[in-house]
Order: sequence, then structure tokens, then C-alpha cells
Amino acid sequence: MHTLDIVSEHRCFDGIQRYYSHVSRSVGLPMRFSVYLPPQAEEGPVPVLFYLAGLTCTEETFMIKAGAQRFAAQHGLMLVAPDTSPRGAGIPGEDDDWDLGTGAGFYLDATQAPWSGHYRMDSYISDELFGIVTSQLPGNADRAGIFGHSMGGHGALVLAQKYRGRFQSVSAFAPIAAPTRCPWGEKAFGAYLGPDRQTWAQYDASLLMEQSQCPFPQGILIDQGLADGFLAEQLHPQAFEAACAQAQQPLILRRHDGYDHGYYFIATFMEDHMAFHAERLARSA
Repeated sequence: MHTLDIVSEHRCFDGIQRYYSHVSRSVGLPMRFSVYLPPQAEEGPVPVLFYLAGLTCTEETFMIKAGAQRFAAQHGLMLVAPDTSPRGAGIPGEDDDWDLGTGAGFYLDATQAPWSGHYRMDSYISDELFGIVTSQLPGNADRAGIFGHSMGGHGALVLAQKYRGRFQSVSAFAPIAAPTRCPWGEKAFGAYLGPDRQTWAQYDASLLMEQSQCPFPQGILIDQGLADGFLAEQLHPQAFEAACAQAQQPLILRRHDGYDHGYYFIATFMEDHMAFHAERLARSA
């Protein structure tokens, strides 16, 4: 059992928006996460949907900006959003760059010093936080999905594939779909995982999919804005699209004229993603 401290609590669409802090065993530091408990959670366990945010974000960003609670209440989905990295690890330079260190955990377990002591977001989310929300909170462990944005879209596509038995549904907004082939990923993976690029493959969604055979028969949903300033250099959705075709993985990749990388784009298509997960998690019951 973890000791969970409630940082704040707010009534929202007849449910409860709550922010927690706790000492993480995986990370070895205090961590924060946010939870939206839909009104249906008062009656018992409900499907749980994890959201992984992007670079520089916190556990608050999604809950404040995405407008997801309305749809979570309609579908009876519990929403969980962790922070994007450890905070206060005391690593020299961890606050120097916006795309490495604080706010940039990349949802992996670092293997290289000095990061390996605390930067263990893979273990934190897939094991520790999953356990907390499905044992101490009313999340149904057999009906769990995951989605995210940008760095968090990368995390969702990777963790869904790595832990296929835990996550029954997956989607993403503008994910970093091939991080071993973009500057953000090369910088982060080089620091966290070291110079051997072969070790990077375990955290590249496109490379993982190339080694699979239709891991999600019910499909994967990705939305991508075509006015996204990071699209050409950093995101590479076409690589994941090609990998899905090779793996015979059903993929809905929607490209939208005029939409950029931010939360106005995410909020526009949030209803679709919530319905996508609700349908698939209902089937998995």
C-alpha cells in the first residue's frame, strides 16, 4: 500500500478531479499524478485510461487543457495522468534543457548514470502507478487503455506494445513515432540509454511494431495536425504507418489540415479518442 496525499480536489461533471502526491518506490522521489473519477466510480471499479503528456508538461496539463472530463463522465472512464518526469533528482544540468531532464522523462527506464537512479518512468507507470490506481483507487485492471501527446504519444505507443496484457486500447495525438530517427529521441536516448543504438529499439514504437503481428486487432487511432511545426523533423508518423502495414496492424491515422501541435488541436479531437477507448474497453469486459 502507498500513502497517497490529496493535494487538491474539485467537483467536475458530477465526478471528482483529484491531484495526488506520494513517495514513489520506482523513482525514489515524491511523484504527483492526477485522477478524474467519473460519477460511475461511486458504484464500483470502472475502466481506466492513462494519459501521458508531452515535453515540459506536468500532471495538471491534460486535466486543465484537454476538456476530457466531460466525455469521461459520459463513458464512465477513470482518467489518470502522471507527471512527465521525476522532480528534484539533484542531477547536475537536469533543468538546463527543456527536452532533457526535468519534464522530459520520455517514459523509459534510464540505464546510464546519473539518470538511472531516478529516471524510471517506464516502471513507474506500467507497474507502480498501474497498481495504485487499480488497487487503491477504483480502476479496473482488466479494462485499461493508454494514450498521449507528442513525447507522451511515444510513451503510449511504446508501453502499450511492451505491456500488451495490461493495456487493451491505445491512441495518440501527434506522437514521436520513431524517436531513434529524430533529434529529440537521439538526444534523450543517448543520455538515458547510452551510445549503443541497439538498446534504443525497445523504446521506438515503429521498431517495436515491425517485430509484431497485429498486437491490437481492434485498431490504433492517431491524429496528426498538418500545420504541426514538429511534424517533418521530429514526429515521423509515416514510419509508424509503414510498420503497422508490415505487421498487419489496423491503424486509423488521420491527418488534419491547419492544426498545430498544441492543446487546441487535442481538445478538438478529444471526444473521438474517448469514444474510441470506451468502445474497446467495453468489449474487453
